[in-house]
Amino acid sequence: MKKLSSYRLDDKIVLITGANTGIGKETARDLARRGPLVIMACRDVEKGEAAAKEIMEETGNSLLVVKRLDLADTKSIREFAQQVNEEYQHLDILINNAGVMMCPYSKTADGFELQFGVNHLGHFLLTYLLIDLIKRSSPSRIINVSSHAHNMGSINFDDLNSEKSYNSVKAYAQSKLANILFTRELARKLEGTSVLVFTLHPGVVRTELARHLNPVVRFGLALLRPFTKSPSSGAETTIYCAVADGLEEETGQYFRKAVSIIKDPAHPRHFSTFFCWTKIQKSEITYQPTEEHLLPAAIRLLNEPTLQ
Repeated sequence: MKKLSSYRLDDKIVLITGANTGIGKETARDLARRGPLVIMACRDVEKGEAAAKEIMEETGNSLLVVKRLDLADTKSIREFAQQVNEEYQHLDILINNAGVMMCPYSKTADGFELQFGVNHLGHFLLTYLLIDLIKRSSPSRIINVSSHAHNMGSINFDDLNSEKSYNSVKAYAQSKLANILFTRELARKLEGTSVLVFTLHPGVVRTELARHLNPVVRFGLALLRPFTKSPSSGAETTIYCAVADGLEEETGQYFRKAVSIIKDPAHPRHFSTFFCWTKIQKSEITYQPTEEHLLPAAIRLLNEPTLQ
């Protein structure tokens, strides 16, 4: 990352979800050194404040703001987005970093399987609610943290909530694949706006995300510890996507080790079909099949023109 150390973000505003721990915290730490105002969106405000204090003391940047955001609750997402839209005149970089991994089966406040609801739907809604502000701030960037686990995933349109059968690994992989499909189609829809959109695999990183893994898997990871990344190393690709020059032709791409993988994920469904399957609604998230009946369990978040 030495080649990026001189890149400055003075007078910019960066928003990072899940910024109080792990990759998100290390991303906030690095970007704070570059001079922007950093909005740390955290479910646990107390931990967020502690992380912000640590980063401010280390970097000398006092422009860190902690705001509560619960991605498992669309009410919280809407309240958070309203605050950002009212309090700031621009948003230059949105980093959708927060997530949950391979947790026991549970649902969000709105009734969605937790991993899909937090990792994809929550960030989808947040991005939508901030998209006008981001477009007015162009050139700007949106970064969705995915995972190599997407290769194990498929979008189970017949059981998006995993109510018929739940496998924590498959549910996680589905949510990470959704991040990539969303990124690709959002980039296409934002062509000509100077808003760049990227997704990435941070690597196998030692973070709190592994807390839900069963003891056998955790033991295996402990044995592999010498081959895994620290959170600071895991943040490097996110930081690259946030600050590197010359990425205009890479919008919509999936990055790994700060290199874009110039190929589509090997899944048959068209990106545009997936994007139409997840649409924005002012009132609430509901299930509704498409007219073509191709997506029998499609989620519809009431269609509006902002992302058309």
